Amino acid sequence: MTVVIRGLLLAAGAALIGYGLSGLLGDPYITDPLDVLVWAVGGLVIHDGLWAPLLCLLGAFLVRGPVLRGWLVVAAAVTAVGLPAVLRAGDDNGNPTVLPLPYLRNWLLVLTATAVLALLVALVGRWRRRDRSVRRRGRAVRRRAPREDRS
Repeated sequence: MTVVIRGLLLAAGAALIGYGLSGLLGDPYITDPLDVLVWAVGGLVIHDGLWAPLLCLLGAFLVRGPVLRGWLVVAAAVTAVGLPAVLRAGDDNGNPTVLPLPYLRNWLLVLTATAVLALLVALVGRWRRRDRSVRRRGRAVRRRAPREDRS
């Protein structure tokens, strides 16, 4: 059963990738598909060669706890996507519809919301661990009295 589900998911993913590539390469604004390939390979090299190892090293050496590490990965991804818009805020070249939103505020709101969610996950995890340890301590362990030596 799982082989069938995996096969269906693989086929669905391949179909979506094919659809995206056909839309990308069929776009009239793209005049040189080789530029797209160079951009994609560059993104892959930057992600797998620089970004992911850097995050892994920082997480391994500077951060304790999986929840905080997870939030830092989310914060780094949100920052990587949102920072260009945050840095260009106010640079609309006379066209206010280019960057119409308050990107700095929205970026900070997303970081705050994800930090609050991570904090809640950490607190629930701590509460559950504490609850388990209280239950363990609450159960008395019966021990047999030592046998007397009848020699």
